[in-house]
Parts: sequence; structure tokens; C-alpha cells
Amino acid sequence: MRALIVVDVQPTFCEGGELAVDGGNRVAADVAAYVAAHRARYGLVVTTQDWHIDPGEHFSDTPDFVNSWPVHGVAGSPNARLHPALADVAADVAIKKGQYDHGYSGFDGADGEGRALETVLRDADASAVDVVGLAESHCVKHTALDAARHGFATRVLTDLTAPVSPELGEQARDEMSAAGVELVRSADAA
Repeated sequence: MRALIVVDVQPTFCEGGELAVDGGNRVAADVAAYVAAHRARYGLVVTTQDWHIDPGEHFSDTPDFVNSWPVHGVAGSPNARLHPALADVAADVAIKKGQYDHGYSGFDGADGEGRALETVLRDADASAVDVVGLAESHCVKHTALDAARHGFATRVLTDLTAPVSPELGEQARDEMSAAGVELVRSADAA
């Protein structure tokens, strides 16, 4: 069974948000269209959200954009909600992450019942995952690397994500490929 993990498609990471990624709104619209057209491919659809309460040094007034960032994804804020484009994406499970830490990977979070993403996937008998969302160079990368590390056949649908910068995107793709993550366009993800 294949699951789709929609990573951090939230206004906080889209144009106009606190930590905007160029192309974020396009990714949101494209992910929504992809799910609408291909929902039957997936036995499970999971969303993740940055849901920061007190993430420590992750937030900084003078961020280095490597280990510290401007305030973003604040739990309960409008920009921490799922992007409005995903309103009709009837996800089976919502994972919130990063309440008290960086929370780069979806595997760092839990659903409303306290189940970790790995448990959610195992409970659903998933053996493979497709990962999409924001940002390719950070939370998508970490989620995909953790999925592969946990033994899931992992693909990133490259046209349904965007990096913080082209250079960081290239570096992330190299890291993911080296870890056995398959990089494919959504049109080739049968």
C-alpha cells in the first residue's frame, strides 16, 4: 500500500507568509489538483504541519537561516493552518510537528491520538510513500530521508515541491538520491 505525505503546505511557507518559499502557492494548488486526480492511488493521505509552540533556538530575531529562522508556523495561527487550496483534500491523518523542537521531519510529529507518523503508516500497512510539499530543501528532504531510513520505498514527486533556493534544492536532491529516495515527476508516478 502506498501513502501520500503532504508536507507543510501552509500559508506560513507560501508567498506572503513569514518564511515564504518562491512557488509555494503554486505547489499548494498543484498538490490539491494532483490529489483530486489521483486519490485512488493512495491507501492513505497524511498531511504534516509545522505547529510551533516553543521550539527554542529554532526561532530567532537574528536568524541564520540554517539552524534558526524567523517566527513561523505558530500553533493555532491562521498561517499555520493548511493552505486554503487543500480545503478539499480529505486527508486521513493530520500530523503536527515541531511544538517544542525544530520538527523538520514529519516523523518528528504525531497525530491527534499521539501516534507518530511511522506508527500511522505501519497501522495502515503502508510499504511505500510519496512525499510532496514544502520546502523540498528542508522538511520534504528530512521527511523523505526518515521514510527511507524506516524502510519505506520512498519517492519525492519533484514537481510538487519547491526548495528555499535552487542551490539548496540541488543539495537536497543529491542527499535524497544518495539515500535511495526516488525522485520522479508526478506524471511518472503511476
